[in-house]
Amino acid sequence: MTTLHYLNGYPAALLERIQTLLEQDQLGTWLERKYPSRHDIQTDKALYQYVAELKQHYMKNAPALAKVAYDNQQHPVKGTLGTNTFVARVQGGKLKSKNEIRIAALFRDAPEAFLRMIVIHELSHLKEKDHNKAFYQLCCHMEPDYHQLEFDLRVWLTWRELA
Repeated sequence: MTTLHYLNGYPAALLERIQTLLEQDQLGTWLERKYPSRHDIQTDKALYQYVAELKQHYMKNAPALAKVAYDNQQHPVKGTLGTNTFVARVQGGKLKSKNEIRIAALFRDAPEAFLRMIVIHELSHLKEKDHNKAFYQLCCHMEPDYHQLEFDLRVWLTWRELA
C-alpha cells in the first residue's frame, strides 16, 4: 500500500477510494476528466497580471503587491506550495513595506483551478496572517469550491509524485 502523505487527516473512506484508483492506474484519468486543461500563465509577468486581477476583484483595499513570481525553491514535500512575505525596511526617514507572493513552479503545469486556489490562498494572507476561521472564510468567499480544490490538489500532487 502506498503512503498518501499529502492526504493525511482525511477520512479513511476517501483514502481507500484514492488508493483503489491508484492501484487500478485510473487516478490520472479521473483527474484529467475533472480538470482537462492546463493554463497559459507561464511567465512571472502573466502570473502577476493574473494575481492582480483577482486581487482587484476581491480585495481592492488590500496592500499592493511588489512582486509575484514562480519559485523553483518551493516544493510540496517541504510543505510549501506558495508563500506570502511582508518585508518592512527603513529607507531614509520612511518605513517602506513590500508584499511578495511566490508560487511553486510546479503550478506552471497544473490545471488553472489549482493555480487559482493557491493564488487565492496567498492573497487571503494579505488580510489574515494565520490559518484561522476568518482566513478560510475569506478563501471560500473568493472561491466557493476552495476546500474541494484543496483536496483535489492534494490528490493531484500524490498522482504526480507516484506517476
